[in-house]
This record gives sequence, structure tokens and C-alpha cells, in this order.
Amino acid sequence: MKSKTKIGIIICDRYRRCAGGKCLRAMRNGEGAFSVYAGTEMELVGFTTCDGCPGGNIEYAGEEMVKNGAQAIHLATGMVVGYPPCPHINTFKAFLEKRFGVRVVVGTHPIPKKYLDMHTHLGTWENSVWKPLIAPTMSDEATRASYD
Repeated sequence: MKSKTKIGIIICDRYRRCAGGKCLRAMRNGEGAFSVYAGTEMELVGFTTCDGCPGGNIEYAGEEMVKNGAQAIHLATGMVVGYPPCPHINTFKAFLEKRFGVRVVVGTHPIPKKYLDMHTHLGTWENSVWKPLIAPTMSDEATRASYD
């Protein structure tokens, strides 16, 4: 029997109407930031927004997800590919990890090629702070293109 990892996903409030298709596809296929769970079954135990800047729902959402068994909380890829990228992402990550003792992963689905191209052109992620944040969602070129 495969082990199971329970996961919560928090998306940027700018995308509050998002149906989660790319995140759920990546989770189902073990792509993007979900590739770290290779060989395990994943179960979604929560999906919500941050409630807008500066993240009024982060504390409540994290608590609810952990109560539902979340072993990891993913801050959705939209938080890094949106423009501008979420200015609070490091604060959210640090808070959730410290407050709830849960693993926090930045990213869900692979960064779509169109967003990588634009942010590369704009120099958005040139700052070394962004390199580890986008690394889990870089994937290979074909996979990125399939998420456009």
C-alpha cells in the first residue's frame, strides 16, 4: 500500500475564481512542485485563497488545513507567476511553518512557458531570493508548454 500525503493549497486572491485545474492536474500527475511526492498518493484536504493582500486568510486557512490532516501546504504557482509576484510569499511560508509545524512548498503546477518567457523578459526573478521559490515549478520545457 502506498503512503498518502495530505495537502492543502492556498492560491492568490487575484485568482479566487480559479477552478484549480492546473493545480489539480499537476497533483494528479505528480508534476511541478508535486514531483517531490513521487511514489506516494496525494489527497487534497483544503483549497482556498489567501483573501487578498496582506493575506488575511493565511492563519485561518493553515489552521483548518492542518486540522484536516495537511502534512504540507502549497502556495500556488499563481503566487509567483502573477504580476507582480506575491510580495508576502516568504512571510506566508515562514508563518505557516512556524505556527503549524507543517511543510510549506512554494508552487503547485509547473510554470507555464508563457509566464516564464514574460518574467524572464522582465527580469522579475533575477533576484536570488526568487531562485529557490521558483525551482520546484520549473520542470522541463515540454511540460511547461503543456501548461500554457
